[in-house]
Amino acid sequence: MKIVKGWRKIWLFLMVLGPGIITSFADNDAGGITTYSIAGSHYGYKLLWILVLITIVLAVVQEMAARLGVVTGKGLADLIREEFGVRWTLFAMTVLLVANSATIISNFAGIAVGFGILGIGKELSIPIVGCLIWLLVLKGNYRQVERIFLLLCVVAFSYVVSGLRAGPEWDLAFKSLVTPTIEWSGHYLFLLVAFIGTTITPWMQFYLQASVVDKGINIRQYKYERLEVMLGAFLTNLVSFFIIIACAATLFKHGIRIETAGDAALALQPFAGSFAEILFAFGLIGASVLTSIIVPLSTAYAICEAFGFESGLSRKFKEAPAFYSLYTILLTLGAALVLLPGISLLFVMYMAQAIQGFLLPIILIFMLLLVNNKRLMGQHTNSRFYNIAVYLVVAIIVAASLALIFAR
Repeated sequence: MKIVKGWRKIWLFLMVLGPGIITSFADNDAGGITTYSIAGSHYGYKLLWILVLITIVLAVVQEMAARLGVVTGKGLADLIREEFGVRWTLFAMTVLLVANSATIISNFAGIAVGFGILGIGKELSIPIVGCLIWLLVLKGNYRQVERIFLLLCVVAFSYVVSGLRAGPEWDLAFKSLVTPTIEWSGHYLFLLVAFIGTTITPWMQFYLQASVVDKGINIRQYKYERLEVMLGAFLTNLVSFFIIIACAATLFKHGIRIETAGDAALALQPFAGSFAEILFAFGLIGASVLTSIIVPLSTAYAICEAFGFESGLSRKFKEAPAFYSLYTILLTLGAALVLLPGISLLFVMYMAQAIQGFLLPIILIFMLLLVNNKRLMGQHTNSRFYNIAVYLVVAIIVAASLALIFAR
């Protein structure tokens, strides 16, 4: 009987598997990989300790978004409109649209860089990948698209292999993981802020809550969804850990400083071999493709929910024309802008993180007000300790966002 119950729990967990892990892995996008690569090449293992704190914060915020979706059966934008009115909704959606557009562009840049390392120009890779992404979302149902997302999440573990092949100093790495180190330089402090900006973003909360609703996860299944959210936060930052140590064990050790993830992949080759370079490129492509799908979806979900249009991958184009049209426009503009000559992709990447960091505290405050509304949540509101913890996170992110703006 115990064995049967054990298998039943595993089956129930597999049934809800998807939203939490996909959202967390999509967060390790081109901007995130660049941030972690720079951290490893410039400072070695010194910034690893921040991953422990970020993992906890990410799990807390994602759990709150998932709980809102499960209990209310509605997306975040839908709840903001119903509870706070059209003006606040319009403000939130406008800033979200700007932030997400910059993120979409930066991830198509990541696709271009990744394929460039493999010898394929952006004039070929961007149109082909863009069309494949569009067809996947337009023609697939939720379950089919989710399976592709989970497959792309697995690609991220190529960074684990790269890190292992780099031969890191494990004693120093694990010591740095539990020993906070601060250097009072502008660049070091900027990277601390960038870690927050690239790990916890506004679009994640909208997408996670919408996908929980779209998948139909109910309150009886919630304990398994909560576990999945926690697992996603841990696994995505495990990948971040290996990105940092791959660059620390090779580039930092030999005094090589890089500015992009593409630079990191090319610089790895002399020290860890061409296989490590290719794995790094595949990781960048996989992460950028995943986020290039997720962020336009998140934006389309949020805006359609906010203004009462039908949305969701479970619907066909004729059932949700605004949803799929908006997705198509965002995807097309993101791909087209990357093909423009002379565009500063690194600047777009940094600006995307800055804008998202600025918006996130606003979204978190909306979420806190909603999740503590007993009329909406019943017995599933936050505890006092949980509220204090999240408001502290909001305060830290506000300070970090201001520092990020002035640091640039």
